[in-house]
Amino acid sequence: MRKWIVFRAEKRQPGWQERKYAHTGSLTKILAEHYDCSDEPLPERGYRPPEFIRVDQFADAHYPEAKTHYRLSDWEVTNVETYTPDIPVGIGFDMIVICYCKYSPINSPLQPMPERQVSVESFGGNEEDYSRWLEKAKEPTQV
Repeated sequence: MRKWIVFRAEKRQPGWQERKYAHTGSLTKILAEHYDCSDEPLPERGYRPPEFIRVDQFADAHYPEAKTHYRLSDWEVTNVETYTPDIPVGIGFDMIVICYCKYSPINSPLQPMPERQVSVESFGGNEEDYSRWLEKAKEPTQV
């Protein structure tokens, strides 16, 4: 099931001046968005979305903007709403999930990001695309 999960700040939460869309600079209540095609359960009250952080000393020169660590965020889900299309059309999402959040700071430890793992599942089970990617990954890259 394809789900678009939106984490949104409740009314009158701190930090609203800093929450801006990158492409326009306009203010937003959206804290994070996740695209989920797994069968994992939906977030529930009390869930804290992950926060991804870049620590300079652990940054990879090949991926200088990549996040190196993660932690539980200071935002806590207080309410969850789900929306499903009236007529499934086979494109887009099967469900849109809005998670309303309140700011509730915690002292959550930083965890290093796990190593990237690419498998045939990364290609939707398409063995041919996966094999092509493996061959290309073996080619030397110019830096």
